[in-house]
Amino acid sequence: MSGHASRQALLAGTALLLGVLAAPAFAQAGAQGAGAEVADSNDDIIVTATKRATSLQDVPFSINAQTQQDIQRSGSATLEDLSRNVAGLTIQNLGPGQSQVSIRGVSAGQIVRDQPGVKEQVGVYLDESVVSLSLFTPDLDLFDLNRVETLRGPQGTLFGSGSVGGTVRYITNQPTTGQFEGQVEANINTIDGGSEGGSLKGAINLPVNEMIAVRAVGYYTRYGGFIDALGEGGTVRKDVNDGERYGGRLSVLFQPTENISITPRVVYQKITTDGFNRQDVYNLYANPYTTTRPAIQLGERQQYLLLKEGFQDETWIADLTANVDIGPVTLTSVTTYINRDILVSRDASALTGSVSVDLAFPTAGVLLPSNLRDTTDLETWTQEVRVGSNGSGPFQWLIGGFYSDIDRVYAQRLPTPGYDAFTDARFGAGTSAAVANGFPANSPYNADIPYKIKQKAVFGEASYDLGEVKFTAGGRYYDFKESRNFISGGLFANGDRRIGDRTKSDGFTPRFIATWEPSSNVSVNLQAAKGFRLGGVNDPLNLPLCSGGAGGPDAQVYGNRPTYKDETLWNYELGFKSQFGGLTFNAAAFHNDIKNLQVTADAGSCSSRVVFNVPKAHATGLEVELSARPAEGVSFSLNGTYVDSKFDSSVLDASGAVIAGIRDGNRLPTVPKFQMSANGNYEFPLSADWKGFVNASVQYVGDRFTQPADQENNPRTFVHGLPFGGAPANASTTLNLKLPDYTLVNFSIGVATEGGLEVQAYVNNLFDENPLLSFDRERGGRARLGFNVGQPRTFGITARQRF
Repeated sequence: MSGHASRQALLAGTALLLGVLAAPAFAQAGAQGAGAEVADSNDDIIVTATKRATSLQDVPFSINAQTQQDIQRSGSATLEDLSRNVAGLTIQNLGPGQSQVSIRGVSAGQIVRDQPGVKEQVGVYLDESVVSLSLFTPDLDLFDLNRVETLRGPQGTLFGSGSVGGTVRYITNQPTTGQFEGQVEANINTIDGGSEGGSLKGAINLPVNEMIAVRAVGYYTRYGGFIDALGEGGTVRKDVNDGERYGGRLSVLFQPTENISITPRVVYQKITTDGFNRQDVYNLYANPYTTTRPAIQLGERQQYLLLKEGFQDETWIADLTANVDIGPVTLTSVTTYINRDILVSRDASALTGSVSVDLAFPTAGVLLPSNLRDTTDLETWTQEVRVGSNGSGPFQWLIGGFYSDIDRVYAQRLPTPGYDAFTDARFGAGTSAAVANGFPANSPYNADIPYKIKQKAVFGEASYDLGEVKFTAGGRYYDFKESRNFISGGLFANGDRRIGDRTKSDGFTPRFIATWEPSSNVSVNLQAAKGFRLGGVNDPLNLPLCSGGAGGPDAQVYGNRPTYKDETLWNYELGFKSQFGGLTFNAAAFHNDIKNLQVTADAGSCSSRVVFNVPKAHATGLEVELSARPAEGVSFSLNGTYVDSKFDSSVLDASGAVIAGIRDGNRLPTVPKFQMSANGNYEFPLSADWKGFVNASVQYVGDRFTQPADQENNPRTFVHGLPFGGAPANASTTLNLKLPDYTLVNFSIGVATEGGLEVQAYVNNLFDENPLLSFDRERGGRARLGFNVGQPRTFGITARQRF
């Protein structure tokens, strides 16, 4: 099955399964009568989205919290897995550790590996510590989390820059002196058509005495691969995108008195993969047009490589959180240090080879293996100090200050052994050394881009409860400075030496909320809030690769754009929350008015990217979350989002032509109009000490575009224009760049004991969908075309023991 009929069958089948799970509960509920309370309402989740402990239903804006049990029962291993169960949260998968987060349709499109200056639109926090970093938001392990909070809408007042669309918070279980406890978990899984994976994880909470407790977490995960790499001479390497993740957390609670707590913590994680989840459609070396080379038609979950690829992300986080209760107020200090080393190693042979064809290199030069190595070395210091009321009176307040100091060194190298000899043979002896600008002569492109970014902010928020009506108001003032050097060299570069490029900004982001609570079970919230995303400095174009060079059309359109401005957003929101017994229903209608949206555009054939400010855009929509426990042992939930996000202005070149698809009325990229999930769980007794459970879920994600330009002239015909291997110069590939909608169905069954043992067998992606997650291109399609794809059907068993 495929297409519309397949999706309808999936939805119908899963709906039937959920209905079977829920039927016994509804039968019991009907027998009890309309007025009976059929489930114990013991679902009060405490969150800290307002910088103080608050019931989830009492937070005066739209928020979702996925608890540890939600995470475990859904089988979620990554934030991307979890996002499909959260209304409004969208993850664009660009490979392990490189996913982009967006909330409520606020998205500027794909940020790729060589855009180090672009800031994030969603802030990501580990407890109190901000850990988001543009493209490279850490893919943190979800083990031993208390919950994951998704705060929808701008959170600039309390969470600052990068929270223009919202904030995601990983909340870990904290050390406690109350009791000795822990858990261990083991998993083994196999990917249909791929390789095996598994994990082993453990956590322990150890009270030392009444004042000190230690909590330690360790984990190891082996990722199975499912992408096969074809190579020269008919070679095939299986499952090249396998990898591993390991790490841990160690935190200590020191509580000398009831009013003082100090919690230092160290977090370490390393991710290593041997390749990427990319499915090639066209490759300079592997396509159906060659005649003097074997013609190759690449298939599903296949790619073509001359070199192995890889990704590494090693992260250290050290933070210290201190809380001191001083009478009617609480003083909080959060100090965080982060060190990250990231390597993205790609086979850029087709990219380099496509340029070599244009330069009239011989076939041997075009076939040289070429390795593009992007490295990021990051050091971040942040300090937040705040003081807030801790009484129970109607007036509550909080004020604080924030400071961050970021040193980030980004570098690119393109080692291509032998390229200097071909360059000198083509352009004259000494050419490769003359253009190197201090970099290796056999690397045709090199760049060093160190950044220094500093930000200061003061913030505050206050609320007053008049009974049925409550008012909340707050604001944040920020001051931001960024300086950057750009040094490049090699045949493909300009030989730039730009020292001291700078940008700075400041601003104020307010928030106003009015809450009406006609009863203890119902609240209505009306909000207006502003968020911001910091601007930055654009990289210069790689002019030697541009069509026509420095005077060509690509340089004229995309050049001379040194900086881009802050992006700001006003969110207007009407929210409704209700909870009656075992039934919770929350909904929100929202309108985001976006100014100076930062949109990334491929600069034609330059192999460069430029950020544009779009004067006006919007994201308007509705999100709904329903959960119910109609009877003991039965629960289900339904979450959905509809969002209309579009440009409200166009960006034009000197001739009046639209640049990069930034056209009034075009959709904002990466975000589906509609996304939904349905989950059902049924627990039943097997004996006095054993119970069984069954879980089923269906997750639907609507169609999207990777970049704004993808909806122009779509389906798109890519004329490769590279007469290599006997391929005609007019050879072309036509693709529909609208990423199709997809539906994933997951199912699990298991048993659990009163003693804390749980064993769960599952199958994820039951019907083996091959979702296209984003579109990947090199040199405008002249070198390579492909899609990042999702994981195939996966079978697994998980066992965990709590003690």
